[in-house]
Amino acid sequence: MNNRFVFTSLSFTDRSAMMAGAGLALALMPVPLAAAIVPAAATKTTAPAKSGVAQARKVAAKPKAKAKAKTKTVAPPVVTVPLVEPVRTEAAQRMVAWIASAHDNGSLPYAIIDKQAASLSIFSAKGEFLGETPVLLGIGIGDDSTPGVGAKDLADIGPAERTTPAGRFVAKFGMAFGRQRVLWVDYANSVALHAVITTHKKEQRVERLLSPSPEDNRISFGCINVGTSFYTKQVRPLFLKKGGVVYILPDTKPLETVFPRVRLLPYLAASAAQ
Repeated sequence: MNNRFVFTSLSFTDRSAMMAGAGLALALMPVPLAAAIVPAAATKTTAPAKSGVAQARKVAAKPKAKAKAKTKTVAPPVVTVPLVEPVRTEAAQRMVAWIASAHDNGSLPYAIIDKQAASLSIFSAKGEFLGETPVLLGIGIGDDSTPGVGAKDLADIGPAERTTPAGRFVAKFGMAFGRQRVLWVDYANSVALHAVITTHKKEQRVERLLSPSPEDNRISFGCINVGTSFYTKQVRPLFLKKGGVVYILPDTKPLETVFPRVRLLPYLAASAAQ
């Protein structure tokens, strides 16, 4: 029989009793089963609001805005003004021209010592003039070292033996007496280039360097003395790493005798002009 027909055919009293029984049955039903019958809409709950800590973390996690790129300041170019070439003797002028034309120095810096003018000029490996200064030289006039002079004590070297030899020398820094580093020009004959020595005040070496005349610049045992400032700021930085070439012009000998290839200068100049 159709259930709907049975339910509708019941009297009002019977229907009330049936509904009351259904309610009692629902009330007596176990809790889990009763909760399952509750409509889904009733089971929805409102999610708790996010805490302040979680919100702060979310804000902190946001990527930072890119900082504005800093504008780089471009330094103005440094303009190097070439040094003015000093007035040189005729022999020194020829040496400067020949070294530049023949590239005799190779890849090393070099110095030209003009004994007649008692001056020293230094150049970079590319031939750029870097400066000039007065020098003190050996008290003896001559262009050769006395054989065996380098092995003698200073007290045993006579005035005539205290010469500064002429020629081309490959110079390097090394230790000297008193653990002092000097630029050795001719190590075998104990000829070095170093800062002026002021041990013996009566020799007046500093005063001789400051004198405008080259006549009083002969005082050493053969070594080349220069002012301390020039030596520290110019000579040492230039020659310390690789050494260099030192050209010492003669006192009495012809320039071509000491430097035979200087004779080729006219041909080198003509070839460079073509």
